[in-house]
Amino acid sequence: MFTGIIEDIGVVSNLKEEKDNLHISIKSTITAELKIDQSVAHNGVCLTVVHINDDEYTVTAIKETLDKTSLNTLKINDKVNLERAMKLGDRLDGHIVQGHVDQTATCTNIEETNGSWVFTFAYDTSLNNITIEKGSITINGTSLTVVNSKKDSFSVAIIPYTYDHTNFNTFKTGTIVNLEFDVLGKYVAKLVEINK
Repeated sequence: MFTGIIEDIGVVSNLKEEKDNLHISIKSTITAELKIDQSVAHNGVCLTVVHINDDEYTVTAIKETLDKTSLNTLKINDKVNLERAMKLGDRLDGHIVQGHVDQTATCTNIEETNGSWVFTFAYDTSLNNITIEKGSITINGTSLTVVNSKKDSFSVAIIPYTYDHTNFNTFKTGTIVNLEFDVLGKYVAKLVEINK
């Protein structure tokens, strides 16, 4: 379980394909605190640490993960939002995040306002995921609040701290991101679908 509060921005240092798998090496300031078998969210995708070398660690994404997330678009030197699993008993500053990406979305607009930014994303509604106004959404592992919720798109407002301490500052129109919809909303949507 995660909270959606990003701890560090890692940098992709190596990508190695092996059969259908992708081994992703990341340089990060939190590497010294990691251990083999530990779960870390990478742009919202929960992956297991399989190797550690100095300030660099490696995780492996399998075909299922690559097919459903934006990890298959990573390049050397890309910035990745990182969060270690939460500790039982800590404050839950974001919202309950599982690290299981539901689908990707495309950034369709970025508007710089007076001291903040509004990012708009479009997503495929055929997977039956929904957003609600002022509900929670996780974008690349970052816990955020939905504004301007529509059937196939939504926006989020980003404060300067979030802009500076996540990879939102690298987004452009057309950037593909990972979405994890609110777990409670997913249960409600499933119940409504079953009771139709």
